[in-house]
Amino acid sequence: MAAPLSDPASAYHEVVARIARAAQASGRDPAAVALVAVSKQQPWEAVAPVLAAGQTAFGENRVQEAMARWDGRAEGLTLHLIGPLQSNKAREAVAFFDVVESLDREKLARALADEVQKQGRRPRIYVQVNTGEEEQKAGIAPGAADAFITACRDVYGLPPEGLMCIPPLDEPPGPHFALLAKIAARNGLSGLSMGMSGDFETAIAFGATSVRVGSAVFGQRD
Repeated sequence: MAAPLSDPASAYHEVVARIARAAQASGRDPAAVALVAVSKQQPWEAVAPVLAAGQTAFGENRVQEAMARWDGRAEGLTLHLIGPLQSNKAREAVAFFDVVESLDREKLARALADEVQKQGRRPRIYVQVNTGEEEQKAGIAPGAADAFITACRDVYGLPPEGLMCIPPLDEPPGPHFALLAKIAARNGLSGLSMGMSGDFETAIAFGATSVRVGSAVFGQRD
């Protein structure tokens, strides 16, 4: 396993610069592409320098891990849940996260909607689309996405801000990003959370409004 980066702050600034260059190359405003620094499973020693360098949006995979890391440190930050969410964790997710990017089934939509009503707190919602239709991966199938987005709006009162995807590792990501953008456009959604350390520049070319970057900032995880 590769060691964590010795200077995460410098790596962070380089990623920010790469995002800006990719946006400019696509004729886009760099400010239109947000960086979500994926801090999941990272030691605080790696996260703290990036936080100090000015990063304010962080992505986490698990509710309990995120709460342990960020409780008492989250003021002024935007915390994204980017991993699969169990329905029985909806209460904690609504209470703690500012953005939930992994809504992918009606049972979870119902649980989140119930908690929004109970708590009076409404995180921003993204629907995760399994663009590669991989059995082992979370996300709603592309063919079911339109109906699910409509249900989120009309049945559950959870209008999504956008869509999220994780392309298959063994396929070029571009067609998957293009598919996600097409689904978002026909459903009137502006947010596209797509692109990770290995492909975020490609995602920006296809219209990503946020990219989720972990190892390029922090180094490899255990």
